[in-house]
Amino acid sequence: MEPMNLLVLMDDEHNKKMLGCYGHPTVQTPNLDRLAARGTRFINAYTNSPICVPARAAFATGRQVHQTGYWDNAIAYDGQVPSWGHVLQAHGHPVVSIGKLHYTDETADTGFDRQVLPMHIEAGVGDLHGLLRDPLPVRYQSRDMATRIGPGDTSYTDYDRKIADEACHWLQTQAQVQRPHGKPWVLFTSFISPHSPLVAPQAYYDLYPPESITLPKKRPAGFQHPWWDALNGCYIFDASFADDHQRRIAIASYYALCTYIDHQIGRVLDTLEATGLARNTRVVFLSDHGDNMGARGLWGKSNMYEESAGIPMIAAGPGIAAGARCDTAVSHIDFRPTILQAVGVPAQAQASQAYPGRSLFESMQMPEAEARQRVVLSEYHAAGSISACYMVRQGDWKYIHYTGFRPELFNLREDPEELADRAGDPACAGVLRALEGELRQHLDPEATDRQAKAAQAALIAKHGGYDAINRRGGSSYTPAPGEDVQLIPS
Repeated sequence: MEPMNLLVLMDDEHNKKMLGCYGHPTVQTPNLDRLAARGTRFINAYTNSPICVPARAAFATGRQVHQTGYWDNAIAYDGQVPSWGHVLQAHGHPVVSIGKLHYTDETADTGFDRQVLPMHIEAGVGDLHGLLRDPLPVRYQSRDMATRIGPGDTSYTDYDRKIADEACHWLQTQAQVQRPHGKPWVLFTSFISPHSPLVAPQAYYDLYPPESITLPKKRPAGFQHPWWDALNGCYIFDASFADDHQRRIAIASYYALCTYIDHQIGRVLDTLEATGLARNTRVVFLSDHGDNMGARGLWGKSNMYEESAGIPMIAAGPGIAAGARCDTAVSHIDFRPTILQAVGVPAQAQASQAYPGRSLFESMQMPEAEARQRVVLSEYHAAGSISACYMVRQGDWKYIHYTGFRPELFNLREDPEELADRAGDPACAGVLRALEGELRQHLDPEATDRQAKAAQAALIAKHGGYDAINRRGGSSYTPAPGEDVQLIPS
């Protein structure tokens, strides 16, 4: 592969089903659709943890959550584990970030020559309230999902406009720099929409009249699960809606934010074309995780269903097949080898047994038989979970392991909406055993659960104990740069 520049575009909490190029009949994403038309869509892409901070740490380091110990939204990436940015710097490649990082703070050496408009964990400590898992508190701040909805502007939509402004300016400046012998650069541009609050600029909200919104699927009849019940008792998202009309307004707002962020991404892509940089720059788009958006009565992320753990991912540019799809299962940890290969870092600096990812460029070419054997792992140890939750995806099957509780098993080819749990089906007993075995080859789920809880207990003690943190409460979202933290006590 010829080395060239790489533009990485990330948004936040984008349900992979809610893009036109992924088949949604209503959501308008013309710029990402255009990117997909000239590139390759990854159909089975996943986050390595369905919550912001651990997902972004896995993306940065190329290592699984249990390998690094960045467990939740209060234990953020601090540069102690080398990132792909550090490797780029060591080999003389310019590497810059614009927008949300959600790392510890701006002073940590996380592998960027420059951070522009960075967002990091709130107040330097992150979501302390999310550390409380025994017992789970009621996160009253989650009412914001139902009450702060509809048309308008927020600090987040304003922040995204500024991020796009800065990215366009950076590309314009870069195009004017004469670097005949310079090494390829990487620009990581990270937006925050369609993350809540579910408030969208009026022009975008008007595209989606609430009365036209179809409500999402409900949980299967008779379904009960202690892990789920605990999550819903902590995050009182759905219980905070007054009625289905209010739910439709929230969903319409989310659709609008998807279109809004598509417009901001389109501005950056148009600048890339206008400057001539597109001729020697590849582009990858992805999200940090998804959002349930009311499916099964769940909102936000924090579980292993496709709406939450699945992510959109598109790659385009020179040498990448146009209008193609890749069915190989991939995840955030695959970005370390992808980025290093894209810009031409020597192969010997890319390979390491400590980094389990595989370049996306190789996954695009993977034979079908090999692709079906590939395993993707995701894990969750954060807010709302009474125990660790893990996902193994291999071929048509998805296995969800709830530590201490019964598992779930889905055949995604036959049941893409994950409504028929096959874990109790005798005909699937062999598949269930095999996928649990795959999980245990990667980690000990019980020991990892204890390890995460021990790290969290130490941090709870450092900040005054359970009661003090619970009284302090938490915020419904990380404030944008320059915005004050707004805590809602329990």
